[in-house]
Amino acid sequence: MPIENRDYFVRVIPFPVRVPAFIHLNNDGTYIIFINANLDFEHQLDGWEHEIWHIINDDLYGDKNIEDIEPQMRLN
Repeated sequence: MPIENRDYFVRVIPFPVRVPAFIHLNNDGTYIIFINANLDFEHQLDGWEHEIWHIINDDLYGDKNIEDIEPQMRLN
């Protein structure tokens, strides 16, 4: 899934919890998507896709509340 005008990097690392993925916004406007190495490929891919939608929706900018963002994400 290409994202126009967005640079992101993916790192697969083990997390101590069952979080599929999380995203970090760098100071230069790029993103790092961290994928949990302890999960199977299908769940890793689901986590990656979820984080990509956060980038597309500009969820890391402004004062958006996580409680408002995540329910909407589940509907997509």
